[in-house]
Amino acid sequence: MTDDDQYSRLLNRRRMLQGIGGVGIAGLAGCTGGGDTTSTPTSGGGGEDTETESDTEETTSAPSGGSLRIALVKSPLEFDPIILNDVPSQQVAQNIFEGLYAYDETTGIVPELATGEPEVSNGGERYVVEMTGDATFHNGDPVTAEDVKYSFEAPVAEETENASELNMIDSISVVDETTVQFDLKYPYGPFMTALTWSVVPMSVREDDPDAFNTSMPIGSGPFEFVDWQEGEFVQIQRYEDYWGEPKANLEEVEFVPVEEATTRVTTLRNGENDVIEEIPPQLYTTVEGISDADIQEVPGIGYFYLAFNCNEGPTADPLVREAVDYCFSMDQAVSNFVEPTGVRQYSPLPRSIAEDWNMPLDEWEAIPHEKNIDEAQALFEEAGVSTDYSWRIIVPPDDKREQIGITVSNGLQEAGFDASVQRLDWGAFLEQYVSGSEDDYNMYTLGWSGTPDPDAFTYYLFGRDENTLGVTNGTFYGNNSENGKTVSEKFIQARQVPERAERQTLYQEAITTLLEDRAHLPAYNLKNSFGVKNYVNDFAEHPVDSFHLVSNHNNVSVNQ
Repeated sequence: MTDDDQYSRLLNRRRMLQGIGGVGIAGLAGCTGGGDTTSTPTSGGGGEDTETESDTEETTSAPSGGSLRIALVKSPLEFDPIILNDVPSQQVAQNIFEGLYAYDETTGIVPELATGEPEVSNGGERYVVEMTGDATFHNGDPVTAEDVKYSFEAPVAEETENASELNMIDSISVVDETTVQFDLKYPYGPFMTALTWSVVPMSVREDDPDAFNTSMPIGSGPFEFVDWQEGEFVQIQRYEDYWGEPKANLEEVEFVPVEEATTRVTTLRNGENDVIEEIPPQLYTTVEGISDADIQEVPGIGYFYLAFNCNEGPTADPLVREAVDYCFSMDQAVSNFVEPTGVRQYSPLPRSIAEDWNMPLDEWEAIPHEKNIDEAQALFEEAGVSTDYSWRIIVPPDDKREQIGITVSNGLQEAGFDASVQRLDWGAFLEQYVSGSEDDYNMYTLGWSGTPDPDAFTYYLFGRDENTLGVTNGTFYGNNSENGKTVSEKFIQARQVPERAERQTLYQEAITTLLEDRAHLPAYNLKNSFGVKNYVNDFAEHPVDSFHLVSNHNNVSVNQ
């Protein structure tokens, strides 16, 4: 993940990572763009066998050794997946812990601790998962169905910020030591990605939760925790007795936070770090010019946008929101300030999801206006907005989003208004953007990241129920709008039906309405980008997980 979206996700990061989107009850095949995901894995630790014979020999050969040093944008804060709530921590923890299922090289879902796809019944409300009996935690204890039950129940029982990812579960039953049964409150269509939730050892975590979180996290993954000093480093090492295949090639990995982008690039150039994350637009050509490094990137599963205060002030009127759309060109703004590290996006859904769900992309791309100040002025006048009005746009501490805000402000000034952009620190921003107060803002820029299902980008941003009000507030779209209420109802309905075709119709109708109403003006999606030294082999950038170090499709090694 990038620096740009990690703090926009800080409130409820895991809501938008695992457990929000994914395939329905029809099975694992073909629903998330990852190819055939119904095969049973070969020998634990990572899903189906899709490699050729030569590929398999390469990734399952004896560990080759080597150490890797990765520069992250921010410091990890904690490691217990039940409660961790920031992207850098997840980037480390995903190498220590495993789930029943995992993402393949793209956005398909494959078995990890499970032996195959789940058995689904009761109209999509019951999932029964068979687990491998071979998996063990780093302390040697077996991974059992009781550990799975505990791991899925703890976030809700402890009322963590991650609880809403799993509160569609009504009950969990231990059928036997390696079989677990999930009964849902309703046939939650995206439940497959909830099943990628990390499994922790119940006895160890219960014995000392604080130590488990910061000094003794124990999982079943290919790496084990070694040491950590906040703001300085995290060290993990290959777990020599890892139960599955492939075992990690790397002997050890060190994650170091380097917040300043130019400094990160310098550490790549001089070899201080082997991999750096997030290449900002202004340094893209600099990294391309490093002779012994390359840029590896893939579009993330994300969404960045300009949002309006639909609760108070002139922007509660869709006519005014359309006038603002005429004040500037989002195409030009993205071209100027985001590319080549991001791509233009025309709906809340990343293009990969929209294409996979057969959404009307051409229709959606035709909705935003090109800049036309005369049209903007005419609509402002029709809506009764006086040129004496002063506009307030708030943005988080991010250059790209600030530049989007400044572009809008400049257009409003061309239309004859006074307009200001205020860049806030994250604490102040996160308090103000959910207030709905005209005094706090008329517009804001923000980003959202999720998993490969439309639910990740619709329900939490536009839904209006106990899980969103007070958190995102559905952008207040619906407070004064029948269209907004209808859109919310369709998004909530879409997450409670198992049939993909019915969900697709609901999403398409609701998204078209909110785009025409301009509750948001979609802006861009960022790439998960990394600078990687040439001696680092088989590093795999990933749209959902940021990157993979060892999996069923890659195994990083270092040759120096």
